[in-house]
Amino acid sequence: MLRPSKHAHPDKTVVAVATLLLRRLQARRVETFDDLRAHLSGAQEGVGTLFLPALSLLFLLGLIEYRPKTDAFEYTGR
Repeated sequence: MLRPSKHAHPDKTVVAVATLLLRRLQARRVETFDDLRAHLSGAQEGVGTLFLPALSLLFLLGLIEYRPKTDAFEYTGR
């Protein structure tokens, strides 16, 4: 769900989860897939299903790139 409605919890939307991931990537520049997932699990409960859609949103916006050799995401900041 990209557009939050009045019935959606504000912290359990794709945009909110993408914001958490983006803050982490801005601070560290490069983060592995497993470390990002662990950070999200520790930051908030019940948002594990939104992890991949949030990564997809950031990728489509051109804010992150995936590095397959290291299985990591890099913040590009474009």
